Amino acid sequence: MDFIKYIILGILQGITEPLPISSSGHIFLFKSLFETNLFNDLNLEIFLNFASFIAILIIFRKDVINLVKGFFSFLFNKGKTCFEEFKYCMLIIVGTLPVGILGLIIKEPLEEILANNIFLVGIGFLITAVALLLVKNSKGKKEDCDITYRDAIIIGLCQAIALTPGISRSGMTLVGCLLCGLSRNSSLKYTFMLYFPVSVVTMILGVKDIIDGGLVVNLLGYYTIGMVFSFIFTYFSYKLLSEIVKNGKLWKFSIYLIIIALFTILYF
Repeated sequence: MDFIKYIILGILQGITEPLPISSSGHIFLFKSLFETNLFNDLNLEIFLNFASFIAILIIFRKDVINLVKGFFSFLFNKGKTCFEEFKYCMLIIVGTLPVGILGLIIKEPLEEILANNIFLVGIGFLITAVALLLVKNSKGKKEDCDITYRDAIIIGLCQAIALTPGISRSGMTLVGCLLCGLSRNSSLKYTFMLYFPVSVVTMILGVKDIIDGGLVVNLLGYYTIGMVFSFIFTYFSYKLLSEIVKNGKLWKFSIYLIIIALFTILYF
């Protein structure tokens, strides 16, 4: 019956990855509640994250293809065409810099501080809940072409805050977008455009870890099961998030996060 555990973990990853409720926090909580060793399996984590990445990439495939084509068209045509696409790509790079720089500086010390400290995860849930409540009435008007480099830095700093488990990356990035006056559609798009470079770097490092540590071949079947469920639930979880953001109902996640934060803090 071990495959059921992998199905559950795939579903957990899939649901929590796009939603502003912190996938890392939920994994930490799940691991603490059930004392499972599965999340000590780095290979499994890499495979499940890869499945989520593919699902979100499929959703945004047209945007990604358009941006990549536009970026290189601008470069090779010496700036004669596709300036907007080039600028948007630069905004993604600038928005990614804060999490990259802070990640290099504080990732290891932060992991040592947070090791087995589930109480801080509960605090992270609360921080995300409060942040989402701050933008519950936000109705920004900036579209993709209106985003500035200043906006990108502010939003990138918001994303960097989510290096702490329990604080949602997508949640804090959405909050940063909305606080900078982006429309709901533009906020959603830019949030997940920033997701791609962070995920790619994480996966590259993960592949290196697999090569160094070795892959347990007899678990590939279980990994595949987990990946399938992670992919499916990530896809539909994003669709849910999209509808909630467009309808201005992000506060609903705050209610959930407050409940799970109180449970986490009181239980542990």
